Amino acid sequence: MSFITTDAIRDRFSKAMSAMYQAEVPQYGALLELVERVNQETLQQQPALHHRLEAQGELARLSVERHGAIRVGTKAELAMLRRLFAVMGMYPVGYYDLSEAGVPVHSTAFRPIEDEALALNPFRVFTSLLRLELIESETLRQRAEEILAQRDIFTPAVRALIQRHETQGGLSSEEADQFVSEALETFRWHQEATVDLETYQALHDEHRLIADVVCFKGPHINHLTPRTLDIDEAQRRMPSMGMNPKAVIEGPPRRECPMLLRQTSFRALEESIRFAGEAQGTHTARFGEIEQRGMALTPKGRALYDELLNQGRAQTAGLDNDAHQAIMERVFAAFPDHHEAIRTEQLAYFHYHLTDAGQAAKGRAEHADLATLLAQGWVEAQPITYEDFLPVSAAGIFQSNLGGSENGAYAGNANRDAFEAALGAPVQDELALYAEREQRSKEAVLVWLGGGGLTGG
Repeated sequence: MSFITTDAIRDRFSKAMSAMYQAEVPQYGALLELVERVNQETLQQQPALHHRLEAQGELARLSVERHGAIRVGTKAELAMLRRLFAVMGMYPVGYYDLSEAGVPVHSTAFRPIEDEALALNPFRVFTSLLRLELIESETLRQRAEEILAQRDIFTPAVRALIQRHETQGGLSSEEADQFVSEALETFRWHQEATVDLETYQALHDEHRLIADVVCFKGPHINHLTPRTLDIDEAQRRMPSMGMNPKAVIEGPPRRECPMLLRQTSFRALEESIRFAGEAQGTHTARFGEIEQRGMALTPKGRALYDELLNQGRAQTAGLDNDAHQAIMERVFAAFPDHHEAIRTEQLAYFHYHLTDAGQAAKGRAEHADLATLLAQGWVEAQPITYEDFLPVSAAGIFQSNLGGSENGAYAGNANRDAFEAALGAPVQDELALYAEREQRSKEAVLVWLGGGGLTGG
């Protein structure tokens, strides 16, 4: 039997999920139109950005790039999700403790990790595990555990296909199509709650997110996030498309050299719920979100970013987006905003590749150093795109779309060991992945140019 690649399965699944979500949340279609229009205009206005994305193979992925979010309630659900995502070539990267922001979950991001896989389709799913141990009421905690124990968020067919993939080492094209269809059921919206209104309200009063996770048949996808190249312009245009954006854009301010991740969102849909006992209610957890991705920062760059972000947050509480951004831009003036300065100060990771002149110079640069090769135009350095998430941004998006609810009693409860035990595997270190990619690119340049003594940067 011939198997199709995990990358191809991921591509099929992400497109099928996008179609499903558009049918469930009509404003998602309008959001995609807005982002596509802003992206086209930005590429026309910024030829240097167009060149960088083209050089890194990122132009083609823009139209399919999405990230989703899902929240599960039990260790068993998280462990099975790990196996499900592995069928699509997606692996857990990074540990995020959202209890720091008063949200009772900890999380990872399932995503592809190889350069070629990211270039084809960088689909990511930010996956959170509810931390029932943080619920103060023992009675409520036990009730939540009982409710979760009675559900199975995976179809029998998808369980069988996951097992088949693991046993035979892959899936045929026909099996992959069946897998996509069955896996979608885990992420589909279910209008019927599994509890009565009184139970839902009790869990809701503890934390809105707890009710959202516990009280439904499955962990419906909360949003699918397209990538914009100009989040400020997209946010400015949202109201004209009938979208009410959150007060401020999460993450760093607007810069010539974007860094890490910026996110904004809007409430997309109020959905009706039927509770056990025929009571009716509404649900507003699902929302529209967009993001702008910048460069991946080194530990040194991340430390400076964290320092400046904390300074900015201390000065911007309660301000509207324009005032917020103005202060953040002032504060972040302490972070270099030119690629070469950022590279030489080792604040971000870079991908090194040959120019046309470098391609023609095969074997002619023995003992040259990288700085010389860059100066003479044989090698070019482009910042590596950040493929992951920011805990503060993620928590901010969670809060804004849950009515700003939080509980300080949850804070300071990071437990990576417990999360990895539930997951059934360690999470990968995102910084190590970026460092490895940078090093591989340097080595590839060295091999081509024959620079056995190639050093430095």
